[in-house]
Parts: sequence; C-alpha cells; structure tokens
Amino acid sequence: MSFSNREQGHAKEALLPKARDIDALVRAEHHDPFAILGPHGDGAGGQFIRAYLPDALSVQVVARDSGEELGNLEATQTPGLFVGHFDRAQPYLLRTRWAGGEQLSEDPYSFGPLLGEMDLYLFAEGNHRDLSACLGAQLKTVDGVDGVRFAVWAPNAKRVSVVGDFNNWDGRRHPMRLRHPTGVWEVFIPRMQAGEAYKYEILGSHGILPLKADPMALATSLPPDTASKVASPLSVDWQDQDWMLSRGDRHRSNAPLSIYELHAGSWQCELDDLGEVARQYTWHELGERLIPYVKELGFTHIELMPIMEHPFGGSWGYQLLSQFAPSARYGSPDDFAAFVNACHQAEIGVILDWVPAHFPTDTHGLAQFDGTALYEYGNPQEGFHQDWDTLIYNLGRTEVHGYMLASALHWLKHFHVDGLRVDAVASMLYRDYSRKAGEWVPNRHGGRENLEAIDFLRHLNDVVNLEAPGALVIAEESTAWPGVSQNTQEGGLGFDFKWNMGWMHDSLHYIQQDPVYRAHHHNELSFGLVYAWSERFILPISHDEVVHGKHSLIDKMPGDRWQKFANLRAYLSFMWAHPGKKLLFMGCEFGQWREWNHDQQLDWYLLQYSEHKGVQKLVGDLNRLYREEPALHEQDDAPQGFQWLIGDDAVNSVYAFMRWSKDGRPVLVVANFTPVPREGYRIGVPFAGRWTEVINSDSATYAGSNYGNSGGAFTEDEPSHGQALSLVLNLPPLAVLMLRPEGV
Repeated sequence: MSFSNREQGHAKEALLPKARDIDALVRAEHHDPFAILGPHGDGAGGQFIRAYLPDALSVQVVARDSGEELGNLEATQTPGLFVGHFDRAQPYLLRTRWAGGEQLSEDPYSFGPLLGEMDLYLFAEGNHRDLSACLGAQLKTVDGVDGVRFAVWAPNAKRVSVVGDFNNWDGRRHPMRLRHPTGVWEVFIPRMQAGEAYKYEILGSHGILPLKADPMALATSLPPDTASKVASPLSVDWQDQDWMLSRGDRHRSNAPLSIYELHAGSWQCELDDLGEVARQYTWHELGERLIPYVKELGFTHIELMPIMEHPFGGSWGYQLLSQFAPSARYGSPDDFAAFVNACHQAEIGVILDWVPAHFPTDTHGLAQFDGTALYEYGNPQEGFHQDWDTLIYNLGRTEVHGYMLASALHWLKHFHVDGLRVDAVASMLYRDYSRKAGEWVPNRHGGRENLEAIDFLRHLNDVVNLEAPGALVIAEESTAWPGVSQNTQEGGLGFDFKWNMGWMHDSLHYIQQDPVYRAHHHNELSFGLVYAWSERFILPISHDEVVHGKHSLIDKMPGDRWQKFANLRAYLSFMWAHPGKKLLFMGCEFGQWREWNHDQQLDWYLLQYSEHKGVQKLVGDLNRLYREEPALHEQDDAPQGFQWLIGDDAVNSVYAFMRWSKDGRPVLVVANFTPVPREGYRIGVPFAGRWTEVINSDSATYAGSNYGNSGGAFTEDEPSHGQALSLVLNLPPLAVLMLRPEGV
C-alpha cells in the first residue's frame, strides 16, 4: 500500500464508502455488500480493498500467488471496517487477527457472481431438474480456490447472510449478493469444508427473522439441533447396475409387487440391559438385519416412512422440513445411499414416502421464510391444514413447483430410489379438504379442485417417467377421483398405482365383525371387486391402521386367542389372493399384539411362540406363491384375471373365486370366514383331475388346526357354479384354501 502524505487525505476519502453505506453495513441492512466490500479498481491500475470484519484486531493483505505481504488494511472510525489502497490490482489473501488466533483466507467479496444465468432461469421457470446441485451449500472450486457456494431463494428479503460457527453466527460477516430478478442470494466462502453447520439470517420487511435452516440442505445436524450442514458430494460405489436395468420389468403392472412398510427407527433398535431402547440403528446396522429378513419373507420391496429430516420424531417423518436431506438420526447421505445399494444387490426395491402436501410451522423452517408467505399460500383458508397444524405448499408458484419436482428427482436419481409413495394426495386435490363451508377458497372456475396441485402431480409423473425410467410413483388417495393411475395423455393424473383405501376400510370392517354377524356384512368383502379394475391398485395394510387406538391387526380380530390367529391368517391369505399389489406394515407379519409405537422396537420376543411364528411363515409362503404363480399377479388390473364362483353364500360366509394367468392357468381360492368347518362343500371348477392345495391357512405348519383335504382333491363329473366339473372340499374354520390343477 502506498500513498504520500500529500495524497493521503484524498486517498482516504476515496477509500471510505459513503456514510449511508457504512451505516447500512453496520446495521446489517445493506442490500448490496459487494458494491462496497472486496476489491474495487481505482481507474489507474490499482485497487481499493475494503473488509468489514467486526471484532477483528487487524487485517493484513498478502499476495495470493507469492505470499508476499502487501500491507495492512487500516482500521477506520467504524469498528470492524478496514480499508486500504494498493498501486497494483492483483489476487490477494486476507490475514485476519482475532482475539482467539489468526486466519488466512481469500476475501469472499473478491469473487464475482457464480450462479449461471441458465440455472437461475430454469429455477424461476420451475423446471430445474437438478436443483440439489445448484442451490443450497455446494462445495466448489472457484478460480482455483476450494470453498462453499451458498445460494438461497428469498425474493422479499432486504438482506440475507450465512451464519455458523465459522463466523460466530454473526450476520454482519457474510451478507450475500442478490441476483435480480430471481430473488436468489449467493455468496462463496473460501476454504470452508464439508461438515460445517450453518443457517441463514434473513432481514425481512419487519426486522430480522428467526434463523432459517436451508430449504435445499443436503445434510443436517442431529435433531433436536436444527442447523443445516455442508455435505460432501455423494460418494457411493454403486453395484446395482443389473437391478437398475431390470427395474422397469419388475415394476410392470403384470409383475408381482409385495411391499413391506417400515419405520426405520423402530423396526429394530439397540437395547440396554433393561430392554429399553438405547439407540436407533444406523443404515448399515439396519441393512445387516433388515435385508436378510425381508429376503426370507419374500417381499419384493420395502417402503420407508419418510426418512427426510424432520424436527419432531413423533410425526413419524410426515412433518418434514428438509426435502433433500436424509435424517441424521440414521447416518450420513452416503450411508443411506449405501443402504439402497445393498437392498438392490439383494434384489429388494426401495420406495420412499414423500410428502409434497404440507410442511410444519417450525420457525426455523419454510414458514414465512423471507418474512412473507413464500412456500405456502398467504391466505390461511388455502395455506393452513387445520387437521395437522401444518402449512400447504403453494404449488401454483413456479419456484415452489420446481422445488418439489427437484426433491422427487433428487431421491430417484441421486439415491437410486425405486419409487415414491406420495402422501395425502386427496388433501392436495381438493381445496375444501377437511374444511367446512366458508372455510375454503374456490379455484378460478369456482370449483373445489386444486388446479395447481393437479398440474403439479401430472407434471411430476411425466417428468419421473422421463428422468427416472422404471421408477414408481404411488398415490395415497382416498377419494373416488377418476383416473389417478391413468396416463396423463388420457386425462389421468399419471400415477403408476393407487392405494385402495376403500378395500382396506371395507375388508377391515368385515373381519372385525364377530363371525355370527358376518352374514349381514357379506358384501363388504366382495364390494372391492366392483371397482377393482378402475385403477391399478395396491392393497394397503399400513401403519395408519395399527395406531391411535385402532388396535394392532391381530387385536382387531374377534374371538379367543385361537380365533384371533385363525382370523389373521385367513385375512392375510384373502388379501394375497385378491386382485391388487400388496403392502403390509411391519409387525403385522407375525401378529404383534400392541399398537405400533415409534419409540420402541417391534416385539420380536413373540416369535418364540408357535402361533406368531406360524403367521410369519404363512406370510413368507404367501409371498413365494404370489411371486411364482402368474395367476396371482399377472392380471391384477384386468377383469379377465378374476372369476367369481361363489359370491353369494352369506349364510356360511364362504367365498370362492378363480384367479387366471394370461395363458389360462387358474388358482382356486376358497375362504370360510366362520369358525365352523364345512365338510363336503361343492365348488365348480373348469379342469378335470387332481387339484393340489398350495395354501391352507389352517395348516399345522402355521399353528392351525390342520383341517383340510390332505393336500388336494380330485374332481367329480357333477356340474356346479356354471362349471362342468366340481370339487368336494373340506373347508377349514376361519381359513382360506388355494388350489391349482395339476398338469395345466
């Protein structure tokens, strides 16, 4: 630095910004700190350098290339503001001395704008397919310098700063640059590394907001801490190429799909000496235990309740705030990716619960992010869920639409996830969902449909088909909305499958009746077949059915202990025989007595008892038969795959039907939902010869009473039920038989 005494007064004047700029800087209200701070040419080949570093003791300028000391920045009358003039403009470092030590680093305000115009354009348009590599905290090398580029959307903020341990959470230290007109703020902080915790300090129109976690965070601190973390790029040795190539075929509507739904934190845990939960397993530990178990039981896929970061464990992940970050509860993003990779190597697909319908009101989250309703609708009649005390994404806003689209693609592309189960679709489709008259805002046509959400869901399904071929998108949709699983080109929403909530509700209502009264409810079990081919369905017995006082699946069953187990085995067998793909929540596969509790692991000790072991073995056998037998899965969504034989024997609570493969091979299914054995029950069948029992849910193998047909029966030449031949069968009590003809 050089200036003579004669020049000093003039130079000092030029060195210092205008008083109003300094004032705004000190108050952390300056809208463009880059206009003042960092290097600025003097018009004669030299440069002014200004740095605002509150609490710094001194600042020295060092040549970046040679390490030569170029001089000091002088402290000004404004504490923390340091300025200097240098004859020659060149890249430099700042050596800053603090009370606690010394820091040598490039000046964040010496770097130009970083986000590309195309990135900003696509973001504003709502069509940036790889937003997780654009906004948020990205490890970058800029001009040969390693560091982190931060970028966040806050269009109505007056100022945004990145804060963390690296700057003592001081919002004055790293205010960001606004990129007009998109409302995105950015700054590059040199030498910062992965693992640093950070948040954004945002100045809204009414003052400084509570510190905000990064909506685009790729990693987070461990709850209850709410900070975001700078994440390393995913580093996974993917070994799942064969799986990814075959996935499309495995996900066809004519393929078997049997899903084991689980909550990662409470399937199994590490217990202390008293049998209490000591800690939750990591992804690696969970995988070691879960994958062999699921494989043994014959499920094709697992479905994880939301694993995206969420502040409150009691929401089970459904009130999540980090749409791009796996929860730190179970390990790093790399750990989760390795878990998916291990599942794929064992030929198990991974489906994630994904929540685009709503988000919690936590002050560190998306609510009033920049002091205005940004991610949510401004009007509470549109933007607030009374049932769940949550806020509703404003999917009509292009940036929010794009944000959610990018979240879906993030999991499907970067983590090789095989499908998304979209939560609460019904609440998205209807503006009057769970609202009384006068409590909702009609759409532009005066109707109750949420047109923006419908556009979003259609766009989502089209984009996933394009960007993640073979991946599934599944709707949890509980109304009669038409064409949920119909192609978007044909006017549908474009989902691959829809949860059959009607079947779930009716069948559970039926099975909970005392067998004495089932005759009066006979149609409840058969009604699902009236609309079974209107959509591509999954039959769900999910977590929602075994919580909140609804009782566990086995505890819904009427009767004494024996009858409860028999009912459970019969219900599961009927479910596996019924058209539609399968989903079963953890614990139901062995008859856990108590309701699911997210703070405890499953009651694995029950497997020492033969009845519980029997249910588990049955589920494994059902899955194997379901996978191996085309009649049980090939024509799930086609009426020609199903044929009623007996649908009207309400008096005996007996049902009999045929499932057909495409090449004309049947499986006969007979259900007796009373505790009375039916001896010599005649059922018409199409093929002569011996029919083999492939499932008897009352078998001794499953801890049943072992009543049946000694493994099969021969046809008689007596017509029945519109068939030329018939079988005379012994129907076990509270049981389902499945038989197939030999030689066909």
